[in-house]
Amino acid sequence: MIRAVLAPIIFVIHTTLQILNLAFWGGLIIILGLVKLLLPNGKVKKAWNSVMHGLMFSFGRISVLLIRLFNNVEISYNVHGNLAKDAWYLIISNHLSYLDIILLIEFATYRIPAPKFFLKKELIWLPFVGLGAWALDMPFMHRYTRAYLEKHPEKKGKDLATTKAYCEKFRTTPTTVINFVEGTRFTTAKHQLKNSPYTHLLQPKAGGVSFTLAAMGELFTNVLDISLLYPENKRHPMMAMLSGRMTKIIIDVNVTPVPELQQQSNRSESEFRLYFQNWLNELWENKDRRIKNLLES
Repeated sequence: MIRAVLAPIIFVIHTTLQILNLAFWGGLIIILGLVKLLLPNGKVKKAWNSVMHGLMFSFGRISVLLIRLFNNVEISYNVHGNLAKDAWYLIISNHLSYLDIILLIEFATYRIPAPKFFLKKELIWLPFVGLGAWALDMPFMHRYTRAYLEKHPEKKGKDLATTKAYCEKFRTTPTTVINFVEGTRFTTAKHQLKNSPYTHLLQPKAGGVSFTLAAMGELFTNVLDISLLYPENKRHPMMAMLSGRMTKIIIDVNVTPVPELQQQSNRSESEFRLYFQNWLNELWENKDRRIKNLLES
């Protein structure tokens, strides 16, 4: 009752502190990113990147500390399998809120290598986030519709080229590549509009992940199937968190093998994408059941 009365005040204070936290660490990362342009490739740039990743982890840790400070929240980390900082991981996750990104950065801090998100091109203009992500070598994707590609066939394959170019940067240092395969945040309206066959998920899209596997699949140690849940704040997790009304967060991590057939060179691109879509659909069915069990428990 008291939290409900104080929610507007908590929202103003908490939001201000979260923005300041983002601005501080994001600003530092952008400055170091500009300096990095002048550095030669090799050990110096690699060490510089490690410092920048440390700043990103600091942002995630402090952001989650603020969440704990303003919310009477329980955060459950369920990890099924072993993780290491010196491995390469491909994270396939559901997407419910912008809060997901903060939680995944904080989760990675002491467990796995620095995460790289595949971002929509429009996010480059988001203050501190866009240029900070650019400085950290995160790929910005421009998704073309089928109708657009029919009118501009020269653009076909651009996303694949962009993905491969960025993945080349990830080959020399242990990296975590994150892809929200639903392509957008889950809402009840989107779930109904898209006629999703899943209860708690939108349909997954294989394109971005299959590009990543085609470019650097042999490097990945494991696929991390992550389910993010806000069981008692399903409708507006970000608003609930900023207002001090977030009560429980579940981060469920299932360590799975990398699809075996992704390295078979005799498969055409279309055959591999079909295979991978089937693999992804099966994984999504299992994830939907797991989420149902987590919510019921």
